[in-house]
Amino acid sequence: MLSRLVARDFRNFESLDITIPDSGIAIIGENGQGKTNLLEAVAYLSLLRSLRGARDPDVVRFGAPVFHVRAELVSLPGAPVPYHAVSVGYERATKRKRATLDGVEQPRLTSALGSVPSVCFSPADTVLVAGGPSARRHYLDVALALSSVPYLQALQHYRAALLRRNAALRLAQREGPRGAAAHVDRVCVWEPALAQYGSVVTSIRRSYVERHAERFSAIAASIGEQATVSMRYVSSTATGSANAGANAGANVGAVDADPSALLAAYESGRTLEMRRGTTLVGPHRDELQLLLGGRELRVFGSAGQQRSAAIALRLLELASRREAVGTSPLLLLDDPFAELDARRAARVLALLEEAGIGQTLLAVPRVEDIPAAFTRLERRYMRAGQLTSATPA
Repeated sequence: MLSRLVARDFRNFESLDITIPDSGIAIIGENGQGKTNLLEAVAYLSLLRSLRGARDPDVVRFGAPVFHVRAELVSLPGAPVPYHAVSVGYERATKRKRATLDGVEQPRLTSALGSVPSVCFSPADTVLVAGGPSARRHYLDVALALSSVPYLQALQHYRAALLRRNAALRLAQREGPRGAAAHVDRVCVWEPALAQYGSVVTSIRRSYVERHAERFSAIAASIGEQATVSMRYVSSTATGSANAGANAGANVGAVDADPSALLAAYESGRTLEMRRGTTLVGPHRDELQLLLGGRELRVFGSAGQQRSAAIALRLLELASRREAVGTSPLLLLDDPFAELDARRAARVLALLEEAGIGQTLLAVPRVEDIPAAFTRLERRYMRAGQLTSATPA
């Protein structure tokens, strides 16, 4: 559990130092005062990046040279923590980020990844359903990187090789047809690594989706969705790069995680990719497809249906994180029921209670927005980056 949180020059916090009770706290304040920033500071200690996708320089308080976030942890009965203090700092001038565990600086940032397990629910999660494929790929990457070291390592190697191959493809594109032939070797040299690590990324993603697809559908139904909500993994290698655009639905769900299949796709599509200056196949172009009655949810679902599916994804993440770490992760709730009707909100609360609500940080604009299940939480009030226990005038 989180016992203390310290944030210096993070977002609008000049100096924040709070003690967190065992059950958690309810943070009350108007929009723009810093409620979400506090949840973001906690999540940063797990993700080592902004949960809102902000760049590190933009997270530093305006005019400050660095930010620093620190958490002190205590063990739950039967679940001892491997360390009792986690901190992350970023220096704007040098663009250097450092992470320490119990005061020891980690040689690799990934050693501190997931050090304060948490899952955040927010109305902004609708982008997971209504947004483009990149949002859903990011969802999978975070869920898997925090629970699987082999996945994290494969994803890092894949992204590094992809960056270099794309650079070579852009250079070939600028040279045009006459000069492109001279760059073929520079493009090809990265393909074995892309195929090797890309196949691991695809395989683990597919396994996760197939393993949890039934649970996802059950959660969506429990929230109150009458039509069947389902998910499936669609690989860009199913049709090959040359025909990816024209035949995107030809072999939906057919994922070939064999490195040789990726190598063949790179070879067959290389000419087109050199003209376009980018890699067109691989896990960076795959899709977590969400369906409503067999049709794409992001196209045919209502706003309420998309919101319910987004919450189902977060509930699924909560369950999988609990299985990975052996205890309930910290629950970060950023006004999570703001866009839900009373019936669906009650069902989501029931699902959370059924799963076992652990330590919770709840952010709401008004006292009356605190759900009945969380009225036990101590109340703190946020105003202009300052957190107090007194009701503001």
